[in-house]
Amino acid sequence: MTIQQRRSDEQAAAQERAAQTLAGAGIVLTADERRQIEVAEFGLGRPAETGLQLVTYVNTERCCAKELVLFPGQTCPEHLHPPFDGTPGKEETFRVRQGIVYLYVPGTPASDPVARPYRPDHYTVWHEVVLHPGEQYTIPPMTKHWFHAPDGAVVSEFSTQSRDEFDVFTDPLIVRVP
Repeated sequence: MTIQQRRSDEQAAAQERAAQTLAGAGIVLTADERRQIEVAEFGLGRPAETGLQLVTYVNTERCCAKELVLFPGQTCPEHLHPPFDGTPGKEETFRVRQGIVYLYVPGTPASDPVARPYRPDHYTVWHEVVLHPGEQYTIPPMTKHWFHAPDGAVVSEFSTQSRDEFDVFTDPLIVRVP
């Protein structure tokens, strides 16, 4: 088996696992949505630690709606959403549907944060916001943030237009290609 075949098999397995996780949270996907689940591993080659899965329902010039799936132990790495095309950048609201999410934003650092990310030297904001099912948090444009789900989670994201290719990551090794 070639490296490309193995990666394709791993991606298909992650897509199926994400679809099953979403179904377990009561979220129904069409067959096309299941096939289009994005597996973001950020180029670090450690998707079990640094990664997430996404379903994008709509992404227009005015709004975006997505489902995010974090498998147990996954972290979405620290980043911000800069201005683009005359916009102030993406504003997003996370609403937890299943699991517990530890969101890190600017503010007083947690004395004993739950998350222990891979390459911690590339994480600069440590104010910990704990989100349970039904809770939400809005992140303004140009705000560094990252999040972690020790036991896995499903998160609905509602935002202004999403242009993931413009996201700025603190870790220079991260590659974000939607």
